[in-house]
Amino acid sequence: MNSLPSSPHAAPSLLRIQALEAWYELLAVLRQPAFALPTLMFPVVFYLLFAVVLPGKWGGLERAAYLLATYGVFGVIGPALFGFGVGLAIEREKGWLELKRVSPMPTLVYFLAKIAMSLVVGFTVVCLLTIAAVVGGGVRMAPGTWGLLVATLLLGTLPFCAMGLWLGTLVRGQGAVAVVNLVSLPMSVLSGLWIPIFAFPVLLQKLAVVWPAWHLGRMALGVVGQAQDVRWGLHIAVLLGTTALCLALAAHRLRRG
Repeated sequence: MNSLPSSPHAAPSLLRIQALEAWYELLAVLRQPAFALPTLMFPVVFYLLFAVVLPGKWGGLERAAYLLATYGVFGVIGPALFGFGVGLAIEREKGWLELKRVSPMPTLVYFLAKIAMSLVVGFTVVCLLTIAAVVGGGVRMAPGTWGLLVATLLLGTLPFCAMGLWLGTLVRGQGAVAVVNLVSLPMSVLSGLWIPIFAFPVLLQKLAVVWPAWHLGRMALGVVGQAQDVRWGLHIAVLLGTTALCLALAAHRLRRG
């Protein structure tokens, strides 16, 4: 028996739907220079300033390698927080989220597309930072070490995607920009991503453990050999706990409308 020909109007596969949604999400971000340019360039500019223009070592630590790890964390959490937080808030305000929720497209595809966008933008930032570190900072690392650093940073964005998702449910529209900044900037500074944590007063060094960015930073520093006694189990547990908590809070807010 001959098989029936496929209809030209057959429903697209779930994989194709996911790929298209992720692609359009990325295009939407790239078409907003106010988001794309600072997200891509700020970590690189800060890195060049503090790691290349002001070279040297801190007590045996290599400044260029140290800041590659910490600015790498700063570079990947930005797209996660702002892509989810601000994007979701604006789409809720305009009614796009409700439109997507009543469409045949699975709701999970929408959120996975935003995660994919965050990973692509974050990976681009890490690549730009690596070029600056190798060319300007003289950093040398084995390909396996670089691959492990990239994997650590990209997997470490998940808690911040969840945090951005939760923040995006709290406010609507452009108000989300202020809310996300109020969270991301203090967290980045107090986690030691801009200035090494050992330059802070002792009290602030001890309080840094409350920030998930500090835990991801410790893991990245451990990968590049700029931190000793990295407590991997603790850091992973905190990041997973942050992810679960923020997802639960976001789900509660979304259920309430």
